[in-house]
Amino acid sequence: MGLIQVDHFTVTSDVANVIIGGGSSGSSTTNFAINTDDVYMLTFHSLYMSVDGRVPNVRLTVGGSADSNANYDRSGKTMYSNQGFSNPGDVNLTQFNMLSCGTTQVESQQGVFYLYNFNDSNKASFVQEEMAVATETPEYAGPMGGFALTTHQACDGVQFVANANAIANGVFTLYKVI
Repeated sequence: MGLIQVDHFTVTSDVANVIIGGGSSGSSTTNFAINTDDVYMLTFHSLYMSVDGRVPNVRLTVGGSADSNANYDRSGKTMYSNQGFSNPGDVNLTQFNMLSCGTTQVESQQGVFYLYNFNDSNKASFVQEEMAVATETPEYAGPMGGFALTTHQACDGVQFVANANAIANGVFTLYKVI
């Protein structure tokens, strides 16, 4: 197995959202859109917000625009450093909700998303997630699981969007798995 980097973007000042992939709507100057049936891997690190307790949420893009219809389902397990674990599971969401984080590197999120069926308009696109989160409270969490956009349509990218205020920092890289 190998990786080919196809898109990359670094947030250096406050932004409302970041699109990785998504073609000409993407945040980078690469203009890359997922348009093959390959598996893709999206990594992100040093993701934090402009205001404590805000949440970076995730939507998939179709033709470069985020799909915000209530068609996202999620399931997983989140382990915490100062409490037990939770088994989040939701249906018909308008986005995949990550955990809240703070305003500095030590209150940030890191993760890997594996993207499946993005170019197949006959199947639901789905994402497997593995993350490490340091919240503003402070608390450490390890969410694992996945989410799907249950509408059968071709997706071409991933949008990270602030639930309020802005994304202050983050490094996002998209790879094609070969």
